[in-house]
Formats: sequence, C-alpha cells, structure tokens
Amino acid sequence: MTYSIVARDPLTGELGVAVQSYYFSVGSVVPWAEAGVGAVATQSFVDPSYGPLGLELMRRGKSAPEALRLLVSADPGAAYRQVAMIDAVGRVAVHTGSQCIEAAGHGSSEQVVAQANLMKQPTVWSAMLERFANTRGDLAKRLLAALEAAEEEGGDRRGKQSAALLIVRGQPTGKLWVDRAVDLRVEDHSDPVVELARLLRLQRAHAHHVATLPGLLDDPAVLERLLAASS
Repeated sequence: MTYSIVARDPLTGELGVAVQSYYFSVGSVVPWAEAGVGAVATQSFVDPSYGPLGLELMRRGKSAPEALRLLVSADPGAAYRQVAMIDAVGRVAVHTGSQCIEAAGHGSSEQVVAQANLMKQPTVWSAMLERFANTRGDLAKRLLAALEAAEEEGGDRRGKQSAALLIVRGQPTGKLWVDRAVDLRVEDHSDPVVELARLLRLQRAHAHHVATLPGLLDDPAVLERLLAASS
C-alpha cells in the first residue's frame, strides 16, 4: 500500500531510498541502506527482515539480484511481497508478488528501481522513473522529485500519511552517523511529501552549520586518552 524508489548516484556512489504511504511511520519498516553495501525497500504485506537480510547478503558479496532471489525463494509469503534492492555498484533487483494489490507493479532503469502497490493508476512507477531521470541535482533532490511525480499520478489509493528519505554515502567511514547523509521521517502528516521536502531543507541548513565545528573523534587517539585518564 506504498510507493518507493531505490537508487544510486553514479557520481558519488551514494545509495538512497525514498518512500510514501498511507501507513503510520513507513520509515521504520520500508527503507534500509548501508554505505558501501546497498539499499533495500520492502513493502506490500511487508516483511521488514528483507532489509537486514538483504544487506547482509550483499555485504557478503552477493549482488542485488542474487540476494533478492535467495530471499524470495525462501519466503512462503513471497506472493504478497514487493521488494526492491540495489547494490554498491548499482545492480538493481525488484520483485512484485502475484498477490500484491492492484494497481501494483515496478520498473527499473540504470541504477534505479521504482515500485508501487494499491495505487490509483498503473502509471505511478513509470512516472517516478521518468521524473528521476529528468531531474538535475543530487540524489536527495531526485528521489524527492520521484515521490512528487507519484503523487501527481494519484499516489496511494487510500490517501497519504507518512514518508521517509534515507541516503548513505558511497564509501563507509567507520562512523555510522557520518555514513548516513540523510535520514528523515515524516510519521503522520496530511501532506508527507511536502513535509519531507521541508525537513530536507532544514537538515541541509543544520549540516552546513555543524560542519564548521570540530568533532570529538577527529582525534583518532581520543579513546586511548580517555581510558588512560580513567585508570
């Protein structure tokens, strides 16, 4: 009962997921991503375990198509699932089960995949891909533009409630809070995509400010000094 898009920026290697649904707190179950590994969006009659399991398989060297194939083959509820994945080099995979509620479907292009179920129109996923391809800017801007295109096509048949945007860096730094470039959620709102865009603007302004401040872990020897001081 959701639409989402999963993509990689070929210039930066960033991986991202954007999603909107008439479902409370969709960001807590649908989007998953890890820097240098991949990204997953799991929806329909959602099984959140596709997220961590998919990332673990890709972390162990499986491509996105291989990881998704393994998970779907082991899932007795696969006919009800809709899942999209992308790996660190941009290979995509997507599954729309035969029992997903119409209008349901998916589409993919180079380093991007869109999916939707319980939509007003069967044009939602293609509109998302087209808008993503034709939008200039960074990955966050392009993913948000795809959500806006889905809404213009009618979006979720039931309405709208929550949205999320998750973007991780192309290469891991060893600092999880740094690797997550964007992690925003709108839990319950009358216009969640518009609210998500507002939060992104605020997040960017805040990030610009704090980037000028030194961090505790900028000194790699800080942990040893702290332990020595406590002994």
